[in-house]
Amino acid sequence: MLRSFQKAKTVRSSEQAVRTRRLTTAQALVAFLAAQRVERDGREAQFFAGVWGIFGHGNVAGVGQALQEFPQLRFYFGRNEQAMVHAAAAFAKATRRMRAFACTSSIGPGATNMVTGAAAATINRLPVLLLPGDIFARRNVAPVLQQLEAGWSQDVSVNDCFKPVSRYWDRINRPDQLPSALLEAMRVLTSPVETGAVTLALPQDVQAEAWDFPAKLFEPRTWHIPRPAPDARLLAQAAAWIRSSRRPFLIAGGGVLYSEAEDALRAFVEATGIPVGETQAGKSALPSDHPQNLGAVGVTGTLAANRMARAADLVLAVGTALDDFTTASKTLFENPAVRFVAVNVSPQDAHKHAALPLVGDARVALQELARALAGYRVSEEYAQEVSRLREAWEAEVERLVSQRHGPPMAQAEVIGLVNAFARPEDVVVCAAGSLPGDLHKLWRARKPGTYHLEYGYSCMGYEIPGGIGVKLADPDREVYVMVGDGSYLMMPGDLTTAVQEGLKLTVVLLDNHGYSSIGGLSESLGLGGFGTHHRLRNPATGHLDGEPLPVDLAANARSLGAHALRAHTREELWSALEEARRQDRTTVIVVEVDRNARVPAYEAWWDVPVPEVSGMPSVQRARGEYERSRARERDLL
Repeated sequence: MLRSFQKAKTVRSSEQAVRTRRLTTAQALVAFLAAQRVERDGREAQFFAGVWGIFGHGNVAGVGQALQEFPQLRFYFGRNEQAMVHAAAAFAKATRRMRAFACTSSIGPGATNMVTGAAAATINRLPVLLLPGDIFARRNVAPVLQQLEAGWSQDVSVNDCFKPVSRYWDRINRPDQLPSALLEAMRVLTSPVETGAVTLALPQDVQAEAWDFPAKLFEPRTWHIPRPAPDARLLAQAAAWIRSSRRPFLIAGGGVLYSEAEDALRAFVEATGIPVGETQAGKSALPSDHPQNLGAVGVTGTLAANRMARAADLVLAVGTALDDFTTASKTLFENPAVRFVAVNVSPQDAHKHAALPLVGDARVALQELARALAGYRVSEEYAQEVSRLREAWEAEVERLVSQRHGPPMAQAEVIGLVNAFARPEDVVVCAAGSLPGDLHKLWRARKPGTYHLEYGYSCMGYEIPGGIGVKLADPDREVYVMVGDGSYLMMPGDLTTAVQEGLKLTVVLLDNHGYSSIGGLSESLGLGGFGTHHRLRNPATGHLDGEPLPVDLAANARSLGAHALRAHTREELWSALEEARRQDRTTVIVVEVDRNARVPAYEAWWDVPVPEVSGMPSVQRARGEYERSRARERDLL
C-alpha cells in the first residue's frame, strides 16, 4: 500500500511539473514578456522588442540575471534611465503603438530618473512597461541603501512616485502575485483608450525568489487591438451638423496616425472639401502639399489654419485632446455659433469642449461619417477661400526658409534646408524649445509618420533617445534629429548608445547660446529674456550677462563617439548633410543660429499669466496686454 501511495505521489509530481515551471519572479517576468503578441486588422507582431536597462544592486541579480539566462528579449544598454523611457516611447509611437519596450532600473535614483519619461509616455498615450527595482519585501534588513523611509508606513518607496504618471501601477510583494499583475499590465498597454506607462515595482528580494508558475502563463498569447465604432445615432447627428454648417473645419490629431487612419482622412476631406489643420501629434497624417491641408493650427499654427479656425462654425476634432496649444488657450474659435464634433477612442477626450462625442476608432469613424455625408461638399466660395489662404501661406513658408540671414543663419533657413535635403520617407525628430513651433509651421511632411514630435509633455532631452527609438522601429529610414543646444546639453550621453548599437542618426544641433523659446516668451512678458542666455557671470554686474560660454559642442559630440561637423552658411550645411548621408554612423552637425531671427506667431495667443503688480514698466505693459487677450477666452459649454 505504501508503494502504491509513493507511486501515485510520483505521478502527481510529474503531472505538476508539466503544468508548472519553477522560475524566479524575474525569470518568469522575462519569459512572459517574450511570449506576448499583438494583432490588429489581421496583422500580428511580437509586442515587446526588447528591454532597456541600467543595472544596479536593485535589479542586477534579478531582472539582469533573467535577461542573461533567457535572451529571447534583446537587452539594450542605456546611459540615462529617463532617456531609456524616451527611446521606448518613441519606438512605440513610430510603430503606431503596435510594439513596445520594457525598461528596467535599480532602486533609488535609477528608478526616479524614469518618472519624467513615464509622464511623457502617459501624456502622449504611448505604451511603455517600467520595471524599477524596489526595497525588500521582507523588512528585516530595512532600511536598505537608497530606501526612503516614511514614518506612517513601511510599504512606501520612491516608486510610489510613479502612481500619478502611470496608467497601471503595482508592487509585486510575492511571486504568486506576478501572473495577475502581468495580465493587467498587458490589458492596459494594448488598450487604445488606457495605454501609457505601466509600472511594476519589483522588490529586489522578490525578483530572486522562485515559485511554481503555471506553465500556460508562458504560452504565446495574442492581444487584439479593437476598432470600436461610434454610436450610430450620434454619428447621424454629427453628419446633420456638418451638412448644415457653412464653414466646417477639421483638426487632425495624433489619434489619426495611431489608428492608421491617414487614408480614411484623405478620402474624407477629398470627398467633402473640408479644410484641415494639424496638431503637433497629427502632422503628416495628410501630406503637406494636399489642397485641403492648411498646416499647423493653434499657438504654433499657420496664418491659413488659424484664420479658418477662427471663423469656423463647426469643428470636427479627430484624435486630439484639444489642449491649450491647439485651441490657443480657448481664444482661437471666435465664431459665436461654433459647434464641436469630437472623434476619439477616449471618452474623456471626446467630451471636451462640450463636443458631440463620437467615441470610437478614428479610421472607422471617418469611414462611417464619409458614408453618412455622401454627396455633401463645401460651397465653391468656401473652397476658393481655402485655396487662397493655402497659396498665401505657401508663399510665406518659402519666404522664411529661403531668406539669407547672417551668418549666423536664421533657424527657419536651417529647417528649410534640412527639409529640402531629406527624402520623403525620412523622419524628423524633435521635442522642446523654439524648434517645435517653427517645425510645426514650416516642415513639409510628405508621408505619414515622418514628423515625430514629442509635444504632449514638451520634454527637453527627448530628442536623441527619441531618434534612437524611431531608428529601431525602421532601421532603413534616415532619421534627422533637430535639437537646440539647451536641450542637447541635458541629455547628450545617448549618442554613445547610438554608436554602440550601430544606429545612424543625423543630429542637427542648432546653437543659439541658450533657451531661445523661453527667452522669446520672457521678452513678450516684459522680462527681457532673464535667465535664458548661456553666458558667463559678469564680475562687473554680478549677472549672467558676460561673454558666451566657451562650450565646444562639436568636440563634445566627437568625444561621445559621433562623427562631428560644423556649418556656418547654407552651402556648408548642405555639404555637411551630404557627408552625413555618406556616413555609416551617427553624425552631429553643429550650426550656430541667430536666436533673435524668429518665426512670428500668426494670430494666436497662449495664456501665460503676467504678474498683476510690478515695479517694472515693461511688465506693467505686458500685464495690460495679457488682460485684453485673456478677455477673449471663452467657455465652450
